Amino acid sequence: MTMIALFPNELKLDSLKIAAEISTFLKDHQIKVASEDAFALNLDAIPLSTIDPKQVDFRISLGGDGTILRLVHRHPQILAPLLGINLGSLGFLADIPMDDIYPSLQLLLEGRFTIQNRMMMEGKTSKGDNCHAVNEIAIHRARNPCLIDLAIYVDGVYINTFSADGMIVSTASGSTAYSLSAGGPILTPELDAFVLTPICPHTITNRPIVLLPKKEITLEYLNPLLPVEVYYDGISDFTLPTHCKLTVFASKNRFQLVCLENQKNYFSTLREKLGWQGRLKTSHS
Repeated sequence: MTMIALFPNELKLDSLKIAAEISTFLKDHQIKVASEDAFALNLDAIPLSTIDPKQVDFRISLGGDGTILRLVHRHPQILAPLLGINLGSLGFLADIPMDDIYPSLQLLLEGRFTIQNRMMMEGKTSKGDNCHAVNEIAIHRARNPCLIDLAIYVDGVYINTFSADGMIVSTASGSTAYSLSAGGPILTPELDAFVLTPICPHTITNRPIVLLPKKEITLEYLNPLLPVEVYYDGISDFTLPTHCKLTVFASKNRFQLVCLENQKNYFSTLREKLGWQGRLKTSHS
């Protein structure tokens, strides 16, 4: 029997109520429902702590893109494809609107979807810290009042030393997140690639760089100042002292996103999310 894990964001209005209604709908269709232990009783669901993560066939997130990223980091052992229901502003990952919840669930149960396998990344430091990310891993100057110097190496080859507020290493999924705000390019999500985007670089010729996923990127913090901070997906962080190195590489795990037959295409989402005002002109316009 199929098992679906529900992940409501309790901070979103009516998220738990909607999750309970979805749970009832799924069980009426002979689907097993699981959830985080804190919500299991309210959702009449199986507590996640009592099952093997491999038993989960699909994940459903109720919130926004941040909700999805948080559940990925809270439950890294669950790798099932994810369907995002958006309870806030338009998201790039969570793009099922509330009005389409039950038609979308019906499509899921009927198998009318594809799975998009997106690249994830991992990071490790020379002092033993480890992290993983769907969107990005970023170094920021933190409490230092001035720019910091970061030496960048690709497959051990020195590329440049950037004087900046920091550096973002993003995936294609993350190219429309923090990297975009820092002036990085937009990559379509099916691309396997790294984007290196400096944060407020001192020299305007320091531009973003796109790299193949087989590359290994090493960033070394050079200044004898306060430790800098490493953030991943905006969820968690750790510090990096002077001359410590952070190495970023493609993860063996993939982020699997459910794409339903009736979902908007990526470029429609881009136009809406980014507020693009262009329109198709005809020969009579």
